[in-house]
Order: sequence, then structure tokens, then C-alpha cells
Amino acid sequence: MSFRTLKAVSGRRSRPAGGVEETVRLGPPRLLRSAGFRFAVLFAAMFTSAAMILMAVFWWATSGALVRQTDAAIRADAIALTERWREAQRLGLIEAIEERLAEDMAGEAIYLLVEAETGRRLAGNLDAWPPGVPQEGGPWFLARVPHDGTPTDARFYLVNLPDLRLLIGRDETERERLQGMLTEGLIWASGAVVAFALLGAWLMRQALERRMRPAFATIAAIADGNLASRVALSGRGDEFDRLAATMNVMLDRIGTLMAGVRGVSDAIAHDLRTPIARARAKLEEALASAPEGTATKEETLRAAVEQGIADLDNISRIFQALLRIAEAEAGARRAAFARFDLPQVLADAAELYEATAEAREQSLTTDLPRRLDLVGDRDLLLQAVANLLDNAIKFTPPGGAVLLSARATEGWVEIAVSDDGPGLAPEDRVHAGERFFRADRSRGTPGSGLGLSLVQAVASLHGGELRLEDAAPGREPPGLRATLRLPLP
Repeated sequence: MSFRTLKAVSGRRSRPAGGVEETVRLGPPRLLRSAGFRFAVLFAAMFTSAAMILMAVFWWATSGALVRQTDAAIRADAIALTERWREAQRLGLIEAIEERLAEDMAGEAIYLLVEAETGRRLAGNLDAWPPGVPQEGGPWFLARVPHDGTPTDARFYLVNLPDLRLLIGRDETERERLQGMLTEGLIWASGAVVAFALLGAWLMRQALERRMRPAFATIAAIADGNLASRVALSGRGDEFDRLAATMNVMLDRIGTLMAGVRGVSDAIAHDLRTPIARARAKLEEALASAPEGTATKEETLRAAVEQGIADLDNISRIFQALLRIAEAEAGARRAAFARFDLPQVLADAAELYEATAEAREQSLTTDLPRRLDLVGDRDLLLQAVANLLDNAIKFTPPGGAVLLSARATEGWVEIAVSDDGPGLAPEDRVHAGERFFRADRSRGTPGSGLGLSLVQAVASLHGGELRLEDAAPGREPPGLRATLRLPLP
């Protein structure tokens, strides 16, 4: 299956159907399945609910204020008329009622004063006791009474006095009319709220789709094989820009990995082809050059076989190094992390390469603390330090010095290997951790170009880094200082 048939991100997917690859077109998501639609519906529901709650509170407060205002006016009137009865008895109360009716220009006040025993009307603008209003109990009642010749809903307050009953009320027509107008206005406002909520939801969905469109276009281009495509940033610095920037970093990383895979493939093909071809050529030469049945023939074949075995061992070491790098980069060795004494491991590595340094007339010295605990993979760290020592000894001339040191500083452990070799150019240090990379000046020395790649992978596995710098700036040659920085537990 080719890369171009995998179109899930751009609207296609490939699946086997009866053993035959089938490409299914996936169009835009259905409306109900669209995340933008769901966000828009949520926005509309929240906006409408908040507006409805606000209008309900407004209606309740306004209507309640009107009722409370009416009740307060009736209660104040009842208190004033009761005081008037206490001062002037029945005649004073009748005069007070007549005065209030004369001053009521709006015609909303309703009064009725009757004798308690006979029910005879004494004063007021009602002809008789309204039906539905009991003469005992109270004090508040709602009743429909004829007022100014028209049946009217009214709210009454009953005051029982010695041998008198006083009914005080207010016409509810105006209040009901105001409530009706308020209700009608709120209904129209509710319709406008729903319309604005739907409009806002539509605009929100369009904005989400517009902001996500560059990401969709980039993913479609990537699925079509254009790995150079990137998501455009709006410059607002919002969540969509952060998502786009994260996607671009991911795409850059994928591009780097793809380039690394191509480079590794080319390097493997080149580095393995040479020893295999050399081994085959030596075997053919040994087979064809020596006469049959002679001791020379046997010695030549033995030497060719031994050389072939050495070349195959070199190939095996390359594959083992690649496997260790892959395990370290994938984090497969993280389960082997344990606490160990770092100076002891470094001392073992130095002892391992001390004889090699002496054979090359070099001095290998160490500067290690008495004890320094570290949490990590002991074997991988030993291999990483061994690779650094191997490189240092390989490039240090006879009579030179190699120093292995370690120290703890500000939450980090620094393991450094310094040499007196030619050093590494700044432009080569950027690529030093890549697989099979070899600087121009080191192409004549034996090696596969995987040593620093393993060190870089081990550093990343432990959450650290590898730093390359001049061992003695200003000196010629400057040497190389390789520092492995690892976090302290």
C-alpha cells in the first residue's frame, strides 16, 4: 500500500474488502456530528437560557413591584382611616372616605363602609358588598366587582371595626394592562433572543470552520505527500495559533525523522556494501589465485575466511549499535533504570581503555568524586562513556592526554571527556549526533559514525543532553570536550 492511498486525514481511508484494497471517500462531517455545530448549539442554549432567566427575573420583579406598591397603598389607607375612626368615630370615617373618593382622579380607589349587623351601606363607591368577599376573616381578597359601570378585577383589604365593616380596594385594570404590555414585550424580546442566539451560533460555527480550515488544508497536503506544507498562523496568539504551532513543530519533527530514515538507509546501504563486497572479493581472489592441493591454497583461504569473519563482525557491530540506539530513542530501556554509584562506572570505563591509551603512547587520567548516586541504565551509560573515550583516544595523537571527569552542579551531573585531538568544526557539531555522520577529517579513521549517535540517544533517554565544545579554546589544535549532562535524582 502506498503512502498516497492513506487519506484518512484528508477525507479518504483505505480498507481491505475481500482481499482487495478499497478507497472510501469520507466527505465533510454530518451537521449533527460536527464539533462546530455542537459548540454552536451549546452557545445558543447557554445564551438563550441566560436571557430567559434574566427576563423571568425582570418580569417577576416588575410585576411583584406593582403588586407590592398596590398593597402598600391599600394598607396605608387602611391605617389612616382606622386612625380617623378612632378620632371622629363613624361620621369622621364617612367624611374621610368621601374626601378620598373626591381626590381620586384616576378612579382606582374602591371603598365600602357598611354596618356590621344590618349590612346597610354608609359610604363608598360600591353599591353592595361584593360577592366572593366574606364579611369575616381576611384581610386580603381578590374579587370581580362593578366599578364605574364596568366589571373590574379588584384587590381588597377588610378592616373590622366595632359595629362597622370597612372594605378598601384598588382597581386592578391598570396593573393588569401594564402586566400585559410587559408580558407582550418580553415575548417579543424572547423571539429576538432566539434569533440572535441562532445568528450567534451560526457565526460561531463559521468562525470555528474558518480558523480550522488552514489545518485541514495542511493535513490534506501532507496526506498527498507534500511534507513541506505547514499550517499558517494568524498572529493572534490564541489557542488555534498554539495548535497550529504545535502541529508545525510536529511536522518539522516528522520531516527530520523522514530525512533521518532516508539518510540512515543510504548510509546502511553504503557502509554495509563495502565490507560485504570486500569479503566476497577476497574469498573469490583466494579461491582463484592459489593452486589446487597446495599449502599456499589452504593458508590463503584461511586468511580470506578470517578477514571475512572480521568484516561480518564489523557488520554485526553496526547492527547492534543501531539496535541499541533504537531502543534508547524508543525508551524501551527505561524499565532498567536503577540507582547506582556513577564514579564506579566511570572508573570501570577508564580501566577498560587504559591499556589502549598506553599502547598509543597517551595518558588517560580521571577526576572523579568519591561517590555520586545517579538513577538510570547503568549498562547504557557505561557504553556511552566508552564511546566518548574511544573517540577521544582515536583522535588524540601520540603523547596527548585524555581526561575523564565528573561533577555535580545545580541539579545536574556533568560527565566530560576531553582530548588533545584536532577537535570538531562548529558546523560539524550540529550533525555529530546523526547516524553514520563522519566529519571530513575523520573519514580516514576506522569507525561507523554511530558512536555519538548512541551517546545522544542515551542522553535523551535520561532527560539530558550532549554538548560538544573546544577543550582548550585558542590552542592549536583545540581538542574536543564532550560533556554528557544528566539530571540528578
